[in-house]
Order: sequence, then structure tokens, then C-alpha cells
Amino acid sequence: MAYEYGAKEPEKLKIKNMTERQKELLLKSDTFCMLPWMHLHAYPDGRAYPCCFAFDAYPVGDLNKESLEDVFNGGKMKQMRLNMLENKPCQQCGKCYDQEKAGFFSLRLSSNKHFGHNIGLTDATQPDGTADFVIKYWDIRFSNLCNFACRSCGTWFSSNWYEDHKKLTGSPPPHAKILKVGRTSDDMWEQMLTQFDHVEQFYFAGGEPLIMEEHYRILKELDRRKMYHVRLVYNTNFSKLTFKDMDVLELWNKFDTVSVGASLDAEGARAELMRKGTVWKDIIENRKRMIEICPKVDFYISATVGLINALHVVDFHRSWADQGLIKPMDFNFNLLQWPKAQRMDNLPQEYKEQVDKKYKTHIEWLKDKDPLTRATKGYESALNWMWMKDNIKNLPEFFQMTRKYDNIRQENTLEVFPELKELFEKYEKN
Repeated sequence: MAYEYGAKEPEKLKIKNMTERQKELLLKSDTFCMLPWMHLHAYPDGRAYPCCFAFDAYPVGDLNKESLEDVFNGGKMKQMRLNMLENKPCQQCGKCYDQEKAGFFSLRLSSNKHFGHNIGLTDATQPDGTADFVIKYWDIRFSNLCNFACRSCGTWFSSNWYEDHKKLTGSPPPHAKILKVGRTSDDMWEQMLTQFDHVEQFYFAGGEPLIMEEHYRILKELDRRKMYHVRLVYNTNFSKLTFKDMDVLELWNKFDTVSVGASLDAEGARAELMRKGTVWKDIIENRKRMIEICPKVDFYISATVGLINALHVVDFHRSWADQGLIKPMDFNFNLLQWPKAQRMDNLPQEYKEQVDKKYKTHIEWLKDKDPLTRATKGYESALNWMWMKDNIKNLPEFFQMTRKYDNIRQENTLEVFPELKELFEKYEKN
């Protein structure tokens, strides 16, 4: 049977082999997610979350003060498990609920699909929500070390944002330029080693993972143990593919399953403005070299789409497909939900209509080129989400922040994104 992107059935567990309770949790529940039984996510400053999509206002612990095991079975994680087993919502999970209302295949649904075969872990859940401490899916943001300063980011996830923060606010951020998670320099590594035998997947993001020592340390340990079955998943700005004497393309060839999501939101000068630090010709060269050295490694564009690139992103998608740099289906629509001022649902109705028309034309082009349906469903769900709310009240903040970024970076958004000129002329109040 062909792989179905939006299907709920777990990849490694057939419906016919599930108990009725397992079917209820994995296929019918509106809130159940496998991740609290097998995963923790950490910010570079030590804040711990049930996953990378959880609302940042609701951490479940602090890994600069507590162990992974203490956080895993802390009060907040235990309550999340109990809520999910009773199909009750969790405050941490609002982004997934929001996306699912619009038809997106959320991280919750994706996690149940990819990790549903671990559903047996829920059987040992104690009455207070305590679960066996097992980490099968790792996503620790070891540091905020990054060579970019993207407009949708900030100092918590990019060391390169430090100086711009000072220019914007007049003072440094309330933390060091480079943040590192853990109680000691080797704390995360030592705790990780005790769980290595259980690991099914590593997710590397940043900061920028391909310039981090910790990333290569993990790959070398997996290589030493010959654990080539472990799935490697990336979110990378795709600017640097070598580190010291190592070429990540050669390392990827050793593993059975590698999936590389490149954080590319636009093409050419637009990309260089949105993600400061981008050198577009280097991105093109890196992609061509990857096709040559490791053609079997899965590669897709993971475009973060907000107001600024909402009209352009389909042109970028089509351009890379036409150049043979990706297949049309190799595109993930990563909906920008935060910062609120940058969301595409802030657009006035007449601009939403432009986006609607452009996406529907693009979806028609995609129709017979997207057997995976990830790209198609992304665009369709984005339109549903965009029309769900009228958030034009956020436009003044978008204008204000755009002008501030342009000023401190000596950039001109309207020259680079001429499709936004009319929006500014009509709605910006001086």
C-alpha cells in the first residue's frame, strides 16, 4: 500500500492488531499523543516541554536544575498523560488543536502515526500519571548557536540575534549570547547515553544543528554502535554542510533513514532578507552537491510561511521544482503562528483573496504531481486557517516591526517584496 501522508494508521502497527482501547487512543481521540510517554523537548536555556510545538508559556520543567527523569515524571507531565488518557485537552497543546481545526496534519497526529507502535507504553501508566522513563525520540536543543538571524526568530534560538536585540531594545537580552542546556557541560550527553539503546529517532534543530559539536558527537556514537537504523530528522538552514574534518553528506550515507527539512522560505534576495545570513548561491550549490553525493537521502523544503512571504512562496516552490532541485511533492508548509504580528491571517480580505486565488491555482498544478499529498494538504489547510480569523488588528505591529528591522539592518522590505507595497500604502498609518 502506498504511503498516505494524512492517514492516522501507525506506520508500524496494523489496525487489525490493535485493541479497542488502542484504537480509541490512536485513531479517535482528539487529544491523545504518544510523545509524553517517550519524549522530552528542551530549549537552549533549559526549559523543558512535552514537544517542540508546545506553547512556550507552559514549560514542564527546567533541565538546568532537574534531571530528564525528574522532569519526565514531574507533576505537569503526569497530569498531561492523565488528561490524554481521558481525552481531555492540555494547555500545552493548543497549537496542534488549532492546526487540526484547519485540516493540518499536526505534530500530534504525526507522532501517533510514526510512534504509535509504542502504544503499549501507556499500559504501565500509574494512577497518578507516572510512566516508565524511556526516551525513544530525542529533541534537545543543545544550544542557540546559529549563523543566521531570521526575522521570525530571536535570541533564545539564535546567538546571531544578540546584537540586533540590543539595537532594537537598547539593552542586551536577559541571558548570555550563547546558551547551553544542562546542569553541567556534559550533563545532557551523560543522561542521553543511558537511553541510547532505546532510541528510534533524533530530531536536530537549532540554533543551527549542522554547526554544533553535539550533533556530530551523536552521529559518531551512532556510527560507533552501528545503530544505522535510527532515524535522523533535520530542520536546518542548509548553509553549512561541513564541520571541522567532517562532511555531513558522507555521514548521512551510512544511515538507513535520513530526512532533511531545509528552512527555506523564499528565493534569492527574499530569502536573504527573511533569514539574515543566507547567501543564496551557497544554498543552491549545497543542494546540487547533496543530489550528487547522497541522492537517496530525503530532502524537502520546510518553508515557514507568514504574511511577508504568503504571496511569494508558491513561486519559490514552483521554481525549485522546475529547476529539478526538488520534486513537486518535496515541500512542507510550516505555518507561522508566532510571532503573532507576522501571521498570514493578519492580511486584509482583499489580500487574503489574492493568496486564495494563487494557492488554488498552485494546488491545481500540484494535483497529479503530489502522491504524498503533504504539499497539497499544507496549502489547502493554510487557506482554511487563514480564513478562520480576521486578525487585521495585528497589522500595525507588523508594519512597525518591519520598519524597525529594515532600519537596524539597512534593508528595504518593499524593494525586495514589491508585492507588499500596496498593502503598506493603503494600511500603514504614519
